[in-house]
Amino acid sequence: MSSITASAPTEAPKKAETSDVVLVTGATGGVGRRVVDVLRKKGVPVRVLVRNAEKARTMLGPDVDLIIGDVTKGDTLDPKYFKGIKKVINAVSVIVGPKEGDTPDRQKYSQGIKFFEPEIKGPSPEMVEYLGMQNLINAVKESVGLSEGKLLFGFKGNLCGKFVWGALDDVVMGGVSESAFQIQPTGSETGEATGLFKGTVSTSNNGGFTSIRTKNFTVPEDLSAYDGVELRVKGDGRRYKLIIRTSYEWDTIGYTASFDTTKGEWQSVRIPFSSLIPVFRARTATDAPPFDASNITALQLMFSKFEYDGKLNPTFAEGQFELPFSSIRAYINEPITPRFVHVSSAGVTRPERPGLDLSKQPPAVRMNKELGSILTYKLKGEDLIRESGVPYTIVRPCALTEEPAGADLIFEQGDNITGKISREEVARLCVAALASPSAVGKTFEVKSTVPFSEPFVIDPSNPPPEKDYEVYFKELKDGITGKEALEGTPALV
Repeated sequence: MSSITASAPTEAPKKAETSDVVLVTGATGGVGRRVVDVLRKKGVPVRVLVRNAEKARTMLGPDVDLIIGDVTKGDTLDPKYFKGIKKVINAVSVIVGPKEGDTPDRQKYSQGIKFFEPEIKGPSPEMVEYLGMQNLINAVKESVGLSEGKLLFGFKGNLCGKFVWGALDDVVMGGVSESAFQIQPTGSETGEATGLFKGTVSTSNNGGFTSIRTKNFTVPEDLSAYDGVELRVKGDGRRYKLIIRTSYEWDTIGYTASFDTTKGEWQSVRIPFSSLIPVFRARTATDAPPFDASNITALQLMFSKFEYDGKLNPTFAEGQFELPFSSIRAYINEPITPRFVHVSSAGVTRPERPGLDLSKQPPAVRMNKELGSILTYKLKGEDLIRESGVPYTIVRPCALTEEPAGADLIFEQGDNITGKISREEVARLCVAALASPSAVGKTFEVKSTVPFSEPFVIDPSNPPPEKDYEVYFKELKDGITGKEALEGTPALV
């Protein structure tokens, strides 16, 4: 358990990056609307996914950037709606309310289900927490990216057949060089298949270059979630070029980077998108549009006598060459920060936990089956996130209250604590997690140190300082979810 008293940050808070749009789902709920407010105050562009546009505009303002959709209906979540979204805070939750109804301002709901007889309102926990999570992840995965990157070319499954490579040599200019793409069944560093760019280059007839280029992709690759492309190659000491194309036209600008190789060694070559130079016929194109990573139409590998603007390749030599390459992958820069922050619930692993005294557990644990197995499906939804490959953080608040943020907090892992926490605090915590490499891949519970029996109040004229949540995140461990108790395996430490 990590218990830390609120204190002022040790350094001035950093201004939030404003280049990436953050999607907030469940934005009209108790936590979601507070998340929107926190992001706006930090100057972060926000888009919201809601079912009811009128309700969202009334609650969040007439100028709110909306996507109208329902996580329980996959056909309403077209991935094209999510382009440009790099990060998601998911506050979607099944709706629980009093059987006997509530007041117009939902006073009973605000007190928590401890104080009323609850039932599920609207779609079931299975539809919202599990199938809805599946639909949401499928919709945003391309936009937010994967921790391990996106494999574009390689020999994992049938991926090698995704690209069709063809030779494009100086014969188009009258030269006599020639190259080819081949598959070597056992040529990789692990004895598996690899691609091979090979050929013979000659300067005769004013030539001096060879290349292989993919056939234009049927659907452009959207790599806007990533920072560059990594090639795994076996070098020969020569300098090559990677050319990335963003147009279906054949003879047009290619966004180009040169890379050096070490003779006889397998190496990973990273080419940041920011390093690409727009080139047309070996001349830099100063009036070219910026590189668009969301619209990649073809890739090309080249060995050439020429660099750009009349400069020569210092490693060029006529004759035969070979460049084995086993993979081409889009990558995210280190340190990776969460791209998907999910608000779950404490207690999700407890309904089936052996030896647990249910009389000491929160109502949702005791009433899990009566409430449509709400916690069971929340846990299944969490597992979908953990399995997705998306950089994530899963926050499990204890009972949510309408109290202000500012109380001291307790973070724990293993799903054992009970207590309460302010919705405002959870919202602030979620936004902070987006910027923290320490929060990636972590699942944790959180509560206030204030007991249920005591209301938490603050002096509005002298509010408590904003917490440095990074202190909490740094204490978290990988691999602890509370499922260890279900599976009979020890928790990782």
